[in-house]
Amino acid sequence: MAALPILVELFTSEGCSSCPPADAVLARLAEKQPAPGVQLLVLSEHVDYWNSLGWRDPFSDGKFTDRQSRYAAAVARNRVYTPQAVVDGRIDVLGSDEDGIVRAATAAAADPHGEVRLTGCAAPPATPPPPPPSEKKINFFSTGGAGTPSPGCGHRVHVAASRLPPHGPAQVLLAVVEDGLVSKVLRGENEGRALPHTAVVRSLEGVGSIAASAAAWEGDVEVPTVASWQRTRLVVFVQDRETLRVLAAGSR
Repeated sequence: MAALPILVELFTSEGCSSCPPADAVLARLAEKQPAPGVQLLVLSEHVDYWNSLGWRDPFSDGKFTDRQSRYAAAVARNRVYTPQAVVDGRIDVLGSDEDGIVRAATAAAADPHGEVRLTGCAAPPATPPPPPPSEKKINFFSTGGAGTPSPGCGHRVHVAASRLPPHGPAQVLLAVVEDGLVSKVLRGENEGRALPHTAVVRSLEGVGSIAASAAAWEGDVEVPTVASWQRTRLVVFVQDRETLRVLAAGSR
């Protein structure tokens, strides 16, 4: 029987001296996969509220701070801290607590989840019109591996979610993540350290909406990239908009 994918989101920052141990935990979880019957799909989401304290995290984004705040209100008793892990969209764990994350993921896997599959797109997309001169050009690809375009697919990947458990209105989210990143921190609490990172979220966007109680969804979605992103892959998950519970997840 295939392992059940369970999402683990780590809210972290290069400006936080307590975060490197949690970043190392995330890397071990991704590599070792220590939860029997569970595939840990990890995301490293760098918040921006440490940026004013001596070091601007190059991977930080306010959208991750906002996402963490939503989790604080929904599942973490209004606690916002780093490093903070959220498992399955509903279990708050200290990000450096490796055993606690494994226990939370194992417990979450006992509840019903759906399935997410990512494949080559169903049909090549029409050639998009050129962007207006005032807009920054964004390239798109669909992956057939780490950063490799799928033959004949061009710009999209096909996402199919099925067998979703009962839920309210839900959202399909696509994360582009990059592995093998290292930063040399020049200032702040981690001054002088070279910090390695796993599964850094480069892009996190909603790509579809699912009506309450709908058991399935599918569609071709565009995947953003920029030239500086090298070792990228995709994580897609379905999340209840109100409770934030993750209903299904998959990767490629």
